[in-house]
Amino acid sequence: MTDQELVRLALDMRNYSYVPYSRFPVGAALLCADGRVFTGCNVENAAYGSTICAERTALLKAVSEGCRTGWVALAVAGSGEDFCWPCGACRQMLYEFAPGLRVLAARADGTFRQATLSELLPHAFGPESLE
Repeated sequence: MTDQELVRLALDMRNYSYVPYSRFPVGAALLCADGRVFTGCNVENAAYGSTICAERTALLKAVSEGCRTGWVALAVAGSGEDFCWPCGACRQMLYEFAPGLRVLAARADGTFRQATLSELLPHAFGPESLE
């Protein structure tokens, strides 16, 4: 799967978002080395702290279906003119499973930028920090 195809999946996932409060749909698509793709969208809640981001939705789907390793790239697509990078909570959750993950942050028009998760979360706290 190409980066552009992965971004397109993330853009499409925005259609499933539940965003009555922010009105800012976000979609995500997580590509694994074996070719599987786990998608997600943001789901808001009146108790704002219970809201879940698109990236964590895709992550939870992957883990709950037995895919904990081999994550290659994650595309995140918002609905604005700016590139949609994962929030701090998502960066931390992703780091747990794939510190070297390639992150593709897309704008609503489909253009995107790329960075590694380690670049986005320098000096991260991970499983090795507990040893």
